[in-house]
Amino acid sequence: MEGNDDIRDVVREKYGEIAEGKRSGCGCGGDCCPDVLLTLGYTAEQQAALPAGADLGLGCGNPLAHAALRPGETVLDLGSGAGVDCFLAAREVGASGHVIGVDMTPAMVSRARANAARGGYAQVEFRLGEIENLPVADASVDCVISNCVVNLSPDKPRVFREARRALRPGGRLLVSDLVLTRPLAEEQRSDVALYVGCVAGAAMRDDYLAMIRDAGFVGVEVAEERAYTVGLETLPAGDPRREAFAAVVSVKVRARKPA
Repeated sequence: MEGNDDIRDVVREKYGEIAEGKRSGCGCGGDCCPDVLLTLGYTAEQQAALPAGADLGLGCGNPLAHAALRPGETVLDLGSGAGVDCFLAAREVGASGHVIGVDMTPAMVSRARANAARGGYAQVEFRLGEIENLPVADASVDCVISNCVVNLSPDKPRVFREARRALRPGGRLLVSDLVLTRPLAEEQRSDVALYVGCVAGAAMRDDYLAMIRDAGFVGVEVAEERAYTVGLETLPAGDPRREAFAAVVSVKVRARKPA
């Protein structure tokens, strides 16, 4: 992967395969394992409420645990996948609210739309687009969420600038993501499997927070931080990728756009 377009093409291909059932996902892209949602901080009640086909075992945390959504709000999910967080957000904003999911993988958008129709989520819509170029109007949403997706972007600063553009004054950002606690070796950063697995593309923790502040957000803080081991057990002993997984942690970061 030599450029931004190459990275997007690889990510789009691999996640398209997951959406079509040709490849399994767990955490951020390892082999499938049971009850990933519970491991990542979702409740059994939330898991049971999802329409069939929405949970593909992707993500690295539960951003809704810190989003403080309210009835009637408009929520934007960056990298919405098959729609897990969109459907759970819809339950919190209610029939008077609106949830928009954006994903760059056509197969994911198709699957998410089918899930929405199956579950009767009239207030949820899914749009095809890149999170660096969001297909939403300026100042049109109250809260932006994302779950283990920004790390996949080759232009993270632009993602946060786009999130700020989409938010209304005083709007909130809540992202669950993987960040590095120490730098990775060059061969680890160029490993395609590690990139698709949300590890090789992760930023250093302090750099990640600085990107959000530089995009114009205030009140940037880590609401929760925990070790991330989902999918690690699928790697055999001695696999060099195990060391890379040990360098990341899952964080939930919140911030707001100035009023």
